[in-house]
Amino acid sequence: MFIADNLRKTNIAEYLLYMWQIEDIMRAYDCDMIRIRREYLSRFNLNEEQLDEEETWWRNLVRMMKEEGKVKNGHLQINMVTLQMLCELNDQLLNSPKYPFYLSQYYKVLPFIVELRRKGKTEEVQQNTESEIETCFDALYGTMMLKLQKKNISTDTEHAMKEITTFIGMLNDYYFKDKETPLEF
Repeated sequence: MFIADNLRKTNIAEYLLYMWQIEDIMRAYDCDMIRIRREYLSRFNLNEEQLDEEETWWRNLVRMMKEEGKVKNGHLQINMVTLQMLCELNDQLLNSPKYPFYLSQYYKVLPFIVELRRKGKTEEVQQNTESEIETCFDALYGTMMLKLQKKNISTDTEHAMKEITTFIGMLNDYYFKDKETPLEF
C-alpha cells in the first residue's frame, strides 16, 4: 500500500507494473490472506498499525480479485482503468501535431510492438485486440520477471526494452504534466 501510494503519485508506469506484480503475489499465495500476512507481509519492517493498514489494503485487493474472477489470471479493473487512461493519453498525443518528439519515439518503438505481437502466444495478442500500450507494459513486466528470476535477456530484447522504456517514460511524463495542467491537443 505504501509503495503503491507513492508510485501512483510519482510514476504511473511503475505503479501499474507494481500493481501487476501485486496481483501475481496474491495468486502465488492463492489469495489467502492468512498466508499473505504470515508468509509475505510479516517480512517487512512494519509496526502493528502499518501492518494492519497494509493487511486491509491487501484484503481489499484479494476481495476484488475474487469478485472480478481474476484469481487465476487477468488484471483487476482498477489496474485496467489506469492502463486505459494511459492508452487514451497515448492516442491523444499521437493524433496531435504538438508532440513531435513523442510521435518520433512511438515510431522507434512500433517495430518492437509489431514483433512482440507477432511472437505473442495468446489469441488476444494475435488478433491485435490488445492496445499497443498494453503490449509495451506486457513486455516490460515480462522482462522485469525474467530479471527477478536472474534469467538471461538477449541483446535484442535489452535494446527493445530500452526503447520501450523511453517511450513509456515519455507517456508517464505527459500523464503527470496533464494532471498538473491539462495538455492542449
